[in-house]
Amino acid sequence: MTQDAPPFWTRSADALLADLGTSRDGLSAQQATLRLARYGPNSDSAETHTGSARAIARRLLEPLSLILLAAGLVSAVTGDAVGGSIIVVILGFSVLLDTYQEGQAVHAAAILRQSVAVSARVRRDGAFVAVAIEAVVPGDIVEVHTGDIIPADALILASTAFTANEAALTGEPYPVDKRAGFITATTAAEATNALFRGAIAQTGTATALIVGTGRATLFGSAAAALATAAAPSPFERDLHAYGLLTTRLTLALVVVVLTASIFLGRPLLQSLLFAVALAVGLTPELLPMITTVTLSRGALRMAKRKVIVKRLASIHDLGAMTILCTDKTGTLTSAQISLARSIGHTGADDPEVARLGAIAAALGGDRGALDTALAAASPDAVKGWTLAAQSVFDFDRRLATVLATGASGTVLITKGAPEAVLAGCVLTDADRAAVIAQVHTLAQQGLRAIAIASRPWTGLTHAPTADDETNLVYAGLCAFADPPKETAPAAVARLQAAGIRLKILSGDDPVVVGRLAGLVGLATSRVLSGADIAKLSDDALAVQVRDVDAYGRLAPDQKARLVRALQASGAIVGYLGDGINDAPALKLADIGLSVAGAASVAQASADMIMLDSDLGVVADGVEEGRRTFANILKYVRMGASSNFGNMLSMAVASMFLPFLPMLPTQILLNNLLYDVSEIGIPFDGVRPEAVARPQVWSMPALIRFAAVMGPLSSAFDLLTFAGLSLAFHVAAPEFHTAWFLESMATQILVIFVIRTNGRPWADLPRPALALSSLSALMVAMVLPFTPVGSWFGFVAPPLVVVASLGGVTLGYLVLAELLKTFLFDHRPTKRARR
Repeated sequence: MTQDAPPFWTRSADALLADLGTSRDGLSAQQATLRLARYGPNSDSAETHTGSARAIARRLLEPLSLILLAAGLVSAVTGDAVGGSIIVVILGFSVLLDTYQEGQAVHAAAILRQSVAVSARVRRDGAFVAVAIEAVVPGDIVEVHTGDIIPADALILASTAFTANEAALTGEPYPVDKRAGFITATTAAEATNALFRGAIAQTGTATALIVGTGRATLFGSAAAALATAAAPSPFERDLHAYGLLTTRLTLALVVVVLTASIFLGRPLLQSLLFAVALAVGLTPELLPMITTVTLSRGALRMAKRKVIVKRLASIHDLGAMTILCTDKTGTLTSAQISLARSIGHTGADDPEVARLGAIAAALGGDRGALDTALAAASPDAVKGWTLAAQSVFDFDRRLATVLATGASGTVLITKGAPEAVLAGCVLTDADRAAVIAQVHTLAQQGLRAIAIASRPWTGLTHAPTADDETNLVYAGLCAFADPPKETAPAAVARLQAAGIRLKILSGDDPVVVGRLAGLVGLATSRVLSGADIAKLSDDALAVQVRDVDAYGRLAPDQKARLVRALQASGAIVGYLGDGINDAPALKLADIGLSVAGAASVAQASADMIMLDSDLGVVADGVEEGRRTFANILKYVRMGASSNFGNMLSMAVASMFLPFLPMLPTQILLNNLLYDVSEIGIPFDGVRPEAVARPQVWSMPALIRFAAVMGPLSSAFDLLTFAGLSLAFHVAAPEFHTAWFLESMATQILVIFVIRTNGRPWADLPRPALALSSLSALMVAMVLPFTPVGSWFGFVAPPLVVVASLGGVTLGYLVLAELLKTFLFDHRPTKRARR
């Protein structure tokens, strides 16, 4: 069948048998062999993934990696072998760690394949035989029994009391009654005449026609999604953009400086070394280390908050998330069916109805979700009662009956679908209509109802028949719910307060989803179903997702389509799911979240795994992700203001001074000490407002920050140059030393200004950052006045010069503090997908 063909369950069995060239007697062994060669094995093709060597090479070809490699090589060639080695080692560590983290996800499709049945019973040459699961082909007739895992997508030809657990595929928490017949519904969740690969047969037996195998199944589409190459994450895209910006800026500055130096007649080698030193000074060689250490520390902190991080970069992505899509079962709800109401024949609550239901469930139930809930709601009801006889649940008539003997005698108790039970009750047509209306009202409230009826038993004891299930006294209704977790409303409110919009994407009934949305605090007046979405174009869907927050009866590919529509609008989308039907959306989302009790494929394809299935844990993780990103952003801002400003000053001064403003070795020392001062950034604290809203790495905001703070730093550098040349008339060696002192003082001390959007004296740095920064500053201030300073060409300037440098530094810090208020921006920025 083509992709545009109607779902196979909407076609008749005879039509499918004819199309597949088979019959109800199945295939011959020869036919099966030919079809296996034609359709391929009933498995998911092994995914092709990049090897470690290629993954490392891809990372090394990133713009930022290339410029770091070049800087390390140039440093070694120009005599700074130690500095060059440090740059290369830091880069290598970062690349290897990222490659290792990526390798953890390549097992997802393999785990998916291992979770299906290993054999199946198919009719070959007129008899049912067991064959390997991979040998099942379209056109086979398969036989499924209680406990079997469905081997492939199939249309039911015959069944006996058959139900299937499709929770992992569709999100429906109740067992689904499956039987042969014709239906027109186009969603898999409503395909009561079809079996789907990976579902579990819970009761009964069924014979079915295999229609799709391997990746041509609902289950197989999940593996296909996992096998596709993952798109770059928001953090990876941001890092790539920052690397390109740094590369362009560095190359432009080097070309300008080198051209100007040659034009002014300076020695070529000295000009080249100076230009190279500028390039090294502009290179953020500590960024990989700062990023890795900060993210790793964030991962450790998140582990304490019951979140296991599989991909380090996902910590940033979680903090940047603006929309969280979640399935309802197990995350917003407890995933445990419970008795919500016991309603008497008058329409008022009456515990007697639940008591009768509990007796029937405890004595003759099938241990399904509804019987378990009934027994749990009234655990003492069965005391004093024994089972005299029973008729098991009849899937055609949709009811079950027990004969229970107690102190008051023997009683026949019938429970099942309201329409079926009411047919045997002594009621008027008006009474029946009132009960059915009540059932519909309960359904609109997200409750599923069964009816309970009884009558005294007379005569000999025997298994009840349909003739015995008459003249019943209607007792009432038992209504069931998959209730929301007690913590769900508070967690939803917390996420909303943090700027994250929640959307429910479920395979369950739209009415149930809408009811749940209201209970957890989502203001939603509309619920779109999978059938509604199937009718919408991509453009129309992109409009609808802006206003609709609840979706029901979704197929796995529709969940992924919704995620894609949200991403197209510029949102950073997270997805929280625990079933096989969530795998495609987990793969596509910017940040995939799963839980400890989820299907193995969902865990394997997620970026993070929550040990506690609670949205409150997600909120904790969001806060930690934003804290981690805020510290990474500090390093980038510091480089944009101080490092860039000083290098710009050197470039400008080199065009007008008769000598270089600083020797190449002094520039490298300056850069090294500044890097040391920033080592404590990963351990710094973050102000509450920095984690209050989603954060993204906005390149315009960074450029704006650099365009203000960089020239500000250069302005004070040029003021220093003018003072040294025009006021103090110092020689070149003293000039080099004086500017080295001023440069180091402004670069390091401004760290305490830029690290916070508050006042530095009111928001002190953590000890680690204070220690690394002040230690580097002390070394920079003392070194030029020691014998070691002469190795770098330092000559101690007069004290009056040093004192004036202190005044310049103080003026710079004051202006930086005043200007930074207008540059910090924690508002989320929408981005277009690439």
